[in-house]
Amino acid sequence: MVIEILSAAVLAGGAWLSASVRVVKQYERGIVYRFGRVRPAVRGAGLTYLVPFVDRLQKVNMQIVTMPVPAQDGITRDNVTVRVDAVVYFKVIDPVIAAVNVQDYRAAVAQVAQTSLRSIIGKSDLDDLLSNRERLNEGLELMIDSPALDWGIHIDRVEIKDVALPESMKRSMSRQAEAERERRARVISADGELQASHKLAQAAAQMADTPAALQLRLLETVVEVAAEKNSTLVLPFPVELLRFLEASTPKAPSAEKLPEKPVNGQLKAAD
Repeated sequence: MVIEILSAAVLAGGAWLSASVRVVKQYERGIVYRFGRVRPAVRGAGLTYLVPFVDRLQKVNMQIVTMPVPAQDGITRDNVTVRVDAVVYFKVIDPVIAAVNVQDYRAAVAQVAQTSLRSIIGKSDLDDLLSNRERLNEGLELMIDSPALDWGIHIDRVEIKDVALPESMKRSMSRQAEAERERRARVISADGELQASHKLAQAAAQMADTPAALQLRLLETVVEVAAEKNSTLVLPFPVELLRFLEASTPKAPSAEKLPEKPVNGQLKAAD
């Protein structure tokens, strides 16, 4: 009889202990409801004791949650149809408020993120969506974080993942980029020709002062052409070189006039 009583007492104690002891993990916080009313003290990690059949423990995850935002269709401020998706990183900072003030804080953050993403699409230009995403990410984070603070949620960061454009818009942007590259190439080529013309003008002025420099440049050109092993060589011969050679060559003494000899009684100049 005594053994049966002890056995019953042990079973009752075990049941009582199992009903009153709970384990809270390191990344969780426990909220205790006593007769449906939230206790002010939040239970930390480790063993926590409850009053059996009176207290109820709810665990709240305090880790950062990564939640993808489904792609949203919208029209930008410059009337371009785009499809944009994003990702939201958030965490619970007040487990009591997150458990009491909102029924499902994950679903609430997801809905706010979708509506905020559509709103930011309508307020932005296409160029901002493609090249100025950091500013849009900050604006989107503020839009989501404003109502989430009342739910005990902190938005850690929001990032736009991808911007899908229509095929016609992609072709138009490709043609625009090609035209822009061609314009830059023409401007660079014209600038190079302008700089080359200035250098050629300076070289021409320098060679005009020293005519021998022109001859050296001509000989250098001949050497460059001859290095290609061409069978035909066209060599321009400037008139200035002829004048230079004519001025440099000494003149021969003029022949003395021979006396005239009489031929058949007439004077004839000697050949």
